[in-house]
Amino acid sequence: MVYLVIRIRGIVNIPSWAEKTLENLNLRKKFNATIVTENNQTLGMLRKVKDIVAWKSVDESIIKELLEKRGRKKGLLPLKNSGLPSNYKTIDDLANAIHKNNISLSELEDLKPWFSLNPPRGGFKRKTKTQYTQKGTLGENNELIDLVRRMI
Repeated sequence: MVYLVIRIRGIVNIPSWAEKTLENLNLRKKFNATIVTENNQTLGMLRKVKDIVAWKSVDESIIKELLEKRGRKKGLLPLKNSGLPSNYKTIDDLANAIHKNNISLSELEDLKPWFSLNPPRGGFKRKTKTQYTQKGTLGENNELIDLVRRMI
């Protein structure tokens, strides 16, 4: 199982310990997204920066959609079926492998370990400065998939 993590807040007034954690998660800019494995270490990192990012566990359909529309190779070239790593014939195979934790985005050499997203079409429906449990978007967000589809 994997988490989709999106950086919602910007780069100003972020403490240095949070910047280091976000750098380890490959989230250097606002509206960057990445896919990380679900384990105690990553969950601890996410809870540490819960006031800056939003996350949710995802299925392989959203991973496939992100790879097709926002996946980038070195030189920021779009990801195509012909330019995939040697073990994978289609983007479906790669999305399935990422979903089953067989491989992570950072292990793929030619692929960027993050996805650059747009601000959501129609804007944020909830506050961007508070947690999901307090009617915001940050932290563990159950409505994150709808938000991501508007950001792709």
